[in-house]
Amino acid sequence: MSRNLTTALVDDLRARIVDGRIAPGERLPSESSLIAEHGVSRTVVREAVARLQAEGLVHTRRGSGSFALTPPAAPAGVGRPVRTLRDRRSLLAFRTGVESEAAALAATARDEQQLARMEQELLLTEQDADHPAAALEHDFEFHRTVAEASHNPYYVDALTGLGPAMITMPPRRLDGAGPGGRTTRVVAEHRAVLDAIRAGDPLAASAAMRLHLANSLWRLEAEAGGPVSRTAVPVED
Repeated sequence: MSRNLTTALVDDLRARIVDGRIAPGERLPSESSLIAEHGVSRTVVREAVARLQAEGLVHTRRGSGSFALTPPAAPAGVGRPVRTLRDRRSLLAFRTGVESEAAALAATARDEQQLARMEQELLLTEQDADHPAAALEHDFEFHRTVAEASHNPYYVDALTGLGPAMITMPPRRLDGAGPGGRTTRVVAEHRAVLDAIRAGDPLAASAAMRLHLANSLWRLEAEAGGPVSRTAVPVED
């Protein structure tokens, strides 16, 4: 009976995470809330959370609670799911080709309104460093605005189709606030992209975007404990 209750709770929480009702970086309902909502014991709740951790959907921080990670589901409009480290590597390789060229085009095609939106998303990412789910959304909107500034609708369609799931929410991102934290470094990399686009320098914009995504790959590899690409700039994480 306990096994069935655990499975039912796992299925419910998994569905909420995958469909975005519990956003990446958002805290799961408390143990007491889940006990009251589902009529289960504390043991069932803890077993369910442990199973979700094993699936890579949840990260638990001692004293803070359990948080949702990026769900291993296909992004909106894309048939291929992003579940494994290999998938993430492939996605970053795809993004590097697409977004580096989009940034280069944006450097000569952008307008003042788009520059202002990039600046706003960059500042909001920094402002919400202690709220990973919100920071992730602003991170994605920065990238999508760069694509829009290229004035090529196919770049916009590509990023819109991938959706915020293209921005990984690993456990370490939940600890990304503060000087030298992950979010601080991402904001600095975004700033370099924005500065090059604002300066109207397509080569610098492309290089800044390529470096940002290379560093994203480096962070992904470091967090996974795998081989680190030396094409990226090593960053303490």
